[in-house]
Amino acid sequence: MEVALNDSQKFLSKIATNDGHGENSPYFDGWKAYDTNPYHPQNNPTGVIQMGLAENQLCFDLIQEWIEKHPEASICTPEGGFDFREIAIFQDYHGLPKFRMAIANFMSRVRGSRVRFDPNRIVMSGGATGAHETVAFCLANPGEAFLVPTPYYPGFDRDLRWRTGVELLPVVCGSWNNFKVSLAALEEAYEKAKESNIKVKGLLITNPSNPLGTFFDKETLKTLVTFVNDKNIHLICDEIYAGTVTKDNEFISIAEILEESPTICNHDLIHIVYSLSKDMGFPGFRVGIIYSYNDTVVSIARKMSSFGLVSTQTQHMIASMLSDDDFVENFINESRNRLANRHDLFTRELAQVGISSLKSNAGLFFWMDLRRFLKDATFESEMTFWRIIINEIKLNVSPGSSFHCSEPGWFRVCFANMDDETVTIAVRRMKSFVLKNKLFEIKTKSKKQCWQNNLHLKLSSRRLEDIMSPQYSPLNSPLVRAQT
Repeated sequence: MEVALNDSQKFLSKIATNDGHGENSPYFDGWKAYDTNPYHPQNNPTGVIQMGLAENQLCFDLIQEWIEKHPEASICTPEGGFDFREIAIFQDYHGLPKFRMAIANFMSRVRGSRVRFDPNRIVMSGGATGAHETVAFCLANPGEAFLVPTPYYPGFDRDLRWRTGVELLPVVCGSWNNFKVSLAALEEAYEKAKESNIKVKGLLITNPSNPLGTFFDKETLKTLVTFVNDKNIHLICDEIYAGTVTKDNEFISIAEILEESPTICNHDLIHIVYSLSKDMGFPGFRVGIIYSYNDTVVSIARKMSSFGLVSTQTQHMIASMLSDDDFVENFINESRNRLANRHDLFTRELAQVGISSLKSNAGLFFWMDLRRFLKDATFESEMTFWRIIINEIKLNVSPGSSFHCSEPGWFRVCFANMDDETVTIAVRRMKSFVLKNKLFEIKTKSKKQCWQNNLHLKLSSRRLEDIMSPQYSPLNSPLVRAQT
């Protein structure tokens, strides 16, 4: 969709001036509300608390401690300065060999060391955002499409569509089976695309899921792999939350499926997107990774990576850190423990006031069920209630509609981007709002019951023929009609 252009924009490209970036989504509106009134414990204690940002800040102390002990990892210190010249002038788009080796080993470690990754298939990119766009450029032409199970990360509409012209088609999932992807839903979405003369080039999944915080079991992954193989389309697996799974022996990477069942599909169809933004909490370093089993895609993506390389200074430091086996082992375990504790704290406290969420143990968020607070089961009601959450409760949580959820009333709540004190305030605000509403409901019901009792007393004093008369029927009362 193109936006209305002013005179200065009329001479610019359609890609630059169209509305494909998606900033008009409530997902980004919540960020804007936070930016205009951010919470601060001293300077602005009544401000909006940011719970719409999936950042992992729970283990920064471990990172800080490692950096202080290893000043040689930075070329900006006396201890590491002797590498300055080599690092400053070297910018091969293949990436530093030690960096690719460290990334491949780390990807294996966060997946329980049950699968190995080839450093020669590691392709750099400017974060997962750049990685997704590069993969889209490699696999599809403008107008062609990827199937995406709902709900899905709102940024995909920008990352894969904006500059590539690729379309995203929803595979509808819902609470009836805990939002699991079914073969029937995949087939239905694929057939709808065919009926609309849209060529499907692939299936995009996020495993673990953003926003659900769940992950695929082995049988479902095999179903997905068989599906794409039968249709001869690609499978893009976004596994950027692989290291946030609180029980590492439960998560299964698509790479494990290929190793266990090497003949299950054409490996040229399988591609993994990864980054250090979530597992390590490094979104500012812009370390994105494309790992493809397709040699041609690796070659093309590596050429395209020239437009979004990771700086060699960052590669140098990351390689040093991730080559420290003891640090990596401790970090992964401690991060999982802290994420599990934070997740359990939030969901347990909210359950005390009747707020439930989808069962999950991955990601930096949980999928909160607020359907009972909606006036009716519509997305208009969801947005009305979301504005109450933003403007009155002062919490930026993301409405399910911004994730293309098929059911109104679900919200994503991020919990790993704040300190313990802010957590306490956020929980208190949520619980206070629910308790106030419960008191309101009790008062309303009490008034209704009192009115019904009075009505009963009045009716009992009337003659039977008056009660049965349509003129005096209580069902004709405006009060009764208003209550039903």
